[in-house]
Amino acid sequence: MNPRVGVAVLIIKDGTFLMGQRRGSHGEGTWSAPGGWLEYKESFEEAGTREVKEETGLDVKNIQFAGITNNIFKDDPTHSITVWLTAEWASGKPTITEPDKFIDQKWVTFDSLPAPLFLPWEELLASEFIDVIKQRFTEV
Repeated sequence: MNPRVGVAVLIIKDGTFLMGQRRGSHGEGTWSAPGGWLEYKESFEEAGTREVKEETGLDVKNIQFAGITNNIFKDDPTHSITVWLTAEWASGKPTITEPDKFIDQKWVTFDSLPAPLFLPWEELLASEFIDVIKQRFTEV
């Protein structure tokens, strides 16, 4: 099985970002940012914007590359590459628009991360990208 490419978007709003508690076979019960699989001929930014809208109903702006993680799941046969993006909240109120994929959503900070975290999040927190990402929250 070949690795798949996913995107995850940290939506910046008033120093916080949106996290969702996952439902389904992949990462059931864990928390992560909105995101999903990259589709054919889609840019990372297009995929991130689409996934945010599909999963939360939110509109974002100023979406940009923030990092990448290599995620090898030990408990299932999944190997993925996650492209991490940051974006600014543009409009909308978070809504669980895909109840088959998410149980809950909430705005959090790096000091109030919910648990347990989805494996790509654990990889991100251990990566060299996390400091750059945290810095973006002070610039918006």
